[in-house]
Amino acid sequence: MDAEEIKTLIENGIDNAEVRIFTDDNTHFAALVVASAFAGKRSIARHQQVYQCLGSLMGNEIHAMSIRAYTPEEWVKAQDEARS
Repeated sequence: MDAEEIKTLIENGIDNAEVRIFTDDNTHFAALVVASAFAGKRSIARHQQVYQCLGSLMGNEIHAMSIRAYTPEEWVKAQDEARS
């Protein structure tokens, strides 16, 4: 499993998502997902939505994944705060 495959699965499962996947070993991954579909959802619901895109790969080909999930507005704010 490589980062590009995971990126494609998430993009196919969440409309208009901006997805970035990071990995050092193709087993442990970090995902940054920005999507308007996350509006009004708690963090756990956002993570579940991402996990749903990956199905049985979680715990198998994907040993672990850290997820940062933002709405587009939250992402702009987070970037602005990081620059300050």
